[in-house]
Amino acid sequence: MVDLQPAGEADPRDRPLKQLVGKTADVLKRTRGLSTVGDLLDWLPRTYLDPARPEAFAGLPHGEDVVIVGTVRSARTHQMRNRRGRRLVVDVEDDTGATLQLTFFKPYGHEDRLRPGVRVVCSGQIGDYRGTLQLTHPDYAPIRDEGDSGKWLLGGLVPVYTATKGLSPIVHGDSLDIVLHALTWLPDPVPAHVRDQVGLPGLLEAYQLVHRPESEADHRRGRWRLKFQEAFVVQAQLARARRSADAVPATPRAPHPGGLVDALRERLPYTLTAGQEEVLADVLADLGHSSPMHRLLQGEVGSGKTVLALLAMLTVVDSGGQAALLAPTEVLAAQHHRSMLELLGPIAEGGMLGGMEGGTRVALLTGSQGAAERKANLLAAASGEAGIVVGTHALIQDKVSFAELGLVVVDEQHRFGVEQRDALRAKADGGAPHVLVMTATPIPRTVAMTVYGDMTTSTLRELPRGRQPITSHVVPGDAPAWVERTWRRVAEEVQAGGQVYVVCPRIGEPDDPDLPAAHDLGPGAPIAAASALPAPAAAAGAGTDAGVGSSTAAGASAASTDVGSDAQLHGVHQVARSLRSLAVTRDLVIAELHGRMVAEDKDGIMRAFGEGRIDVLVSTTVIEVGVDVPNATMMIVLDADRFGISQLHQLRGRVGRGGKPGLCLLVTQGEGVDPATLQRLQAVAATTDGFELARLDLETRREGDVLGASQSGGRSGLRLLRLARDEELIVQAHDLAWATVGADPELERHPDLAAELQRLDEERAAFLERG
Repeated sequence: MVDLQPAGEADPRDRPLKQLVGKTADVLKRTRGLSTVGDLLDWLPRTYLDPARPEAFAGLPHGEDVVIVGTVRSARTHQMRNRRGRRLVVDVEDDTGATLQLTFFKPYGHEDRLRPGVRVVCSGQIGDYRGTLQLTHPDYAPIRDEGDSGKWLLGGLVPVYTATKGLSPIVHGDSLDIVLHALTWLPDPVPAHVRDQVGLPGLLEAYQLVHRPESEADHRRGRWRLKFQEAFVVQAQLARARRSADAVPATPRAPHPGGLVDALRERLPYTLTAGQEEVLADVLADLGHSSPMHRLLQGEVGSGKTVLALLAMLTVVDSGGQAALLAPTEVLAAQHHRSMLELLGPIAEGGMLGGMEGGTRVALLTGSQGAAERKANLLAAASGEAGIVVGTHALIQDKVSFAELGLVVVDEQHRFGVEQRDALRAKADGGAPHVLVMTATPIPRTVAMTVYGDMTTSTLRELPRGRQPITSHVVPGDAPAWVERTWRRVAEEVQAGGQVYVVCPRIGEPDDPDLPAAHDLGPGAPIAAASALPAPAAAAGAGTDAGVGSSTAAGASAASTDVGSDAQLHGVHQVARSLRSLAVTRDLVIAELHGRMVAEDKDGIMRAFGEGRIDVLVSTTVIEVGVDVPNATMMIVLDADRFGISQLHQLRGRVGRGGKPGLCLLVTQGEGVDPATLQRLQAVAATTDGFELARLDLETRREGDVLGASQSGGRSGLRLLRLARDEELIVQAHDLAWATVGADPELERHPDLAAELQRLDEERAAFLERG
């Protein structure tokens, strides 16, 4: 099939369905939100029926809408007893000999079409009448019927779409026939030379193959083409974005011998690993170029990314510029600021008594700072006195300015969207800053290529010398002896000199009812002495913190959003109160931390925990990233089945950061935990290899979770691609798209591809305006 494009004709995909299918368009708009030809084409079949191999009737789900293929064996009419008129009952048989009845209370018009021996396709809701499967007044079409309706059923496979109330599959199929017949061409964003090289059909032919396949090979070929297009367009977008970013020059930032970088290296209490040195060399090489650095630095929790970022920032300061570090939370921003000051010592006391000559300053900017402190830090950033500025999204606000912003470091990229990064980048007057993005969540290759494809990726796989192993176990919440042992283990850990995190999925309310027994810390009814933590009475989800379900991309899995209204989840306030009453833990120093607390209180709690003045910290996932307390040796995650793989791995990385081994106990909710969820927890407990867990996480998650608005800046746009299994396709599309854009940066020779990218930009803008 060859697309014939009339000169100057508008894109047929934008044509209103109303013009072609009349009132059916109203149903499609109301039920599915489909209003254009393109919308209908993109609503793809969920499966196919082969008339030669139909689904056996015995496996049909009662009460659900189905599409079936069978042969009419008998048709008879009966006079109805309780009202006037006749009833037509048609017995349809599958290839196993099982029968299903079609019932019509108005037989007129059906009797002549539904004769014995006729092969028929029917759709409707499966019911049961006196032990017999039944479809009442179903939509149907004889497969050999040469009439106008259902002609698309005469050959090949029968496409089955998601059931839509008020729209029969037959009418839907007829509407598609009208649309496909009306199309003579479609603009194709995949250039002809790419289609020829890969062996792809044109776009219109692909839709024909998907909606009207004659064989299994047909619809597979059509879908592969549509999947390739998704990958190709995404990669072309990334290639254009990279070229656009590179078009604005950056100031080269060469290392300065004898400067602040060398001073920090002399102060470090350890030597960098070979892997760290290799990545640092790549970063410094990027900083030395006039094209801005766009590098993604990924590595295991505790692999030493932050010290590399600090060395990169000092390189920029040595060359007369400034660096900004963007953190996702105030807790993490304050943690970064505090750890930098400790590492830098006199290097960060430039101009102060006892400070290093030629040193710099490190300023902290957050949204909840007091007016005087904030004003002083704003002035330090604007004047250049502060060579390094650490903050949250508050750094992006209009009032924040820099003297010479040369480097932007973004920690935990999945918490920020492209608009936020671009806004900070725009603060580098007269040029583009270099950009370094860090993530502790290992990213599979396909995700890196699809989400961070405009960045060069560096990976730290080895842990710094001296890091201790972390042992993990799954604790069944409905096993009293196990849970009792968990809380005794907490007391033993503190007695041995360690500190403990207890992570809860919700904050709860300070005045929530006490748990059934003050000494009781287990699920379900009270259990004798010091057993386990009962689920709080308050409804799940109330007072959840920015943790469970908030991380996307390579962060928290969608599994963490499975909180149902009937679930009973542990809250920080209740757990802390119960631990203070429990015999084995009541003498410990127990504190609480969550996102509702003011910044000063949060910082005070973290400082006290870091100094060892708190034994047990009961927290939400606000401690998920970046929090570094070397003496924390044990973590308990309550309701662990409500967290995703990546988030559990992130949380676990908070322990074992000093010289002692770490222990992580994943406590389930107990009875009713889904076997797949339990398997997920066992996988987390079985390995601390974040890259292996990242692959497993990707296999169990929806693509929308991976490519959410926080990464892509808008909706993901991926409908068919599956990043876990389409790696070969994505790599091929990446290479061809980047080569295409490289050879024709303005896409002057590829107007259809340029138009598709423009269309995606407009959809993205509309999405952001709505959101």
